[in-house]
Amino acid sequence: MRPVGALSHVRVLDLSRVLAGPWATQLLGDLGAEVIKIERPGRGDDTRTYGPPWAKDEAGEDTDVSAYSLCANRNKESITVDFTRAEGQALLRELAAQSDVLVENFKVGTLARYGLDYETLAAINPRLIYCSITGFGQDGPYAERSGYDFLIQGMGGLMSITGAPDGTPTKVGVALADVMTGLYASNAILAALAWRERSGEGQHIDLGMLDVQVAALANQALNYLSSGKAPARVGNAHPNIVPYDACPTADGHMILAIGNDAQFARFCIEARTDWLGDARFGSNAARVRHRDVLVPLIHDVTRRRTTAEWIAALEAAGVPCGPINTIPQVFDDPQVRHRGMRIEMAHPSAGKVALVGSPIRMSKTPPTYRRAPPNLGSDTRDLLARLLGRERPQLDALHEQGVI
Repeated sequence: MRPVGALSHVRVLDLSRVLAGPWATQLLGDLGAEVIKIERPGRGDDTRTYGPPWAKDEAGEDTDVSAYSLCANRNKESITVDFTRAEGQALLRELAAQSDVLVENFKVGTLARYGLDYETLAAINPRLIYCSITGFGQDGPYAERSGYDFLIQGMGGLMSITGAPDGTPTKVGVALADVMTGLYASNAILAALAWRERSGEGQHIDLGMLDVQVAALANQALNYLSSGKAPARVGNAHPNIVPYDACPTADGHMILAIGNDAQFARFCIEARTDWLGDARFGSNAARVRHRDVLVPLIHDVTRRRTTAEWIAALEAAGVPCGPINTIPQVFDDPQVRHRGMRIEMAHPSAGKVALVGSPIRMSKTPPTYRRAPPNLGSDTRDLLARLLGRERPQLDALHEQGVI
């Protein structure tokens, strides 16, 4: 029997754009939810224009499908509705009445101008779970500001601890604040669905990207709160663990990620046995205190073999280590290939497109890949006819008026 998605009973209206919101709704879609992506007629989600690169067709030519938009819009239907028009607002209110979840990432107060805010829609559908994603939350001195991942990484402290000690503060190579906000949003939505099962009530979820970034500072936040000392940039090193760094080898670099004293002892047997009796290196706390001495010694040793030679020897000894892969090497890695992290789906205009699979593994209700990211507005007529009972003449009239 084909497994039923864990969320196959859930309908999601996705009014979000770019990454944080679409990342959350794609995750819900992978878990079986019906996700209806609401886009602006003619233009759609901003990421549809974020290129190059573009997906290629079967002849190898560029299409107008951006790689960026493909990354976060699987398992969705796309409908175009102009909600600045009264007729468009009415359509969305009807859809909200039949939906379980609504996700939006407009500036604070924007949707209230069109009667699409939580209070208005909750009066129509008290069971609706309404998730608002903004840069800074629904209240506070920054609530009116626009929020972008780069700004949030800077304001939220992440860039202050990322990069070389004597270099420029550096953002992470992907929009990590967006991705983390999407993950927090999907978790909050799942919690709200669980609460609704017991209470019958929907609720409003207020997610600010800055809040998420601060929460995700994890041990670095507690390093400061516990000591009163601001963490500094340490490159690839770890503030609390030594050795935990990128080490030079004879032909490049490797990761050495030693997490306890037993692993360090096994590393010493392979690297330099005299370190075993050195009190400066006998515990992690001692190694952290003497990192300026130990790290150059380790680098002097690791330069004597190639990356492959070190990895073979250290893996055999049970010492955590690994290569620093390029993105092509990631997708060619045997473990990544075995776990099916690269998938292909048939796209309506770009032939087969390669996508990144879900990392979730569930024994009863695994994620499914039912629909490639849709073309703009490809499901408008179908969905409005199916859910709202609109007949062809009505749909024609709405199209002529520019509402859909």
